[in-house]
Amino acid sequence: MAIRIKLREILEQKGITQRELARLTGLRASTVNHLCSEKVDRVYLETLELICKTLNIPIEQLIEVE
Repeated sequence: MAIRIKLREILEQKGITQRELARLTGLRASTVNHLCSEKVDRVYLETLELICKTLNIPIEQLIEVE
């Protein structure tokens, strides 16, 4: 079972840059960049919750179980 984070696609749909999301959430730009890559191996649930709250989306929209 693999989990895919669809952050890159969601940001593109909403017209938000990775840098802007980092500024809005207070996360490091490198953290946001890592979450937008295809090679995410671990992530804190609190980080996902913060992103979802900031983007006003449910967590089910952000993650996909493959």
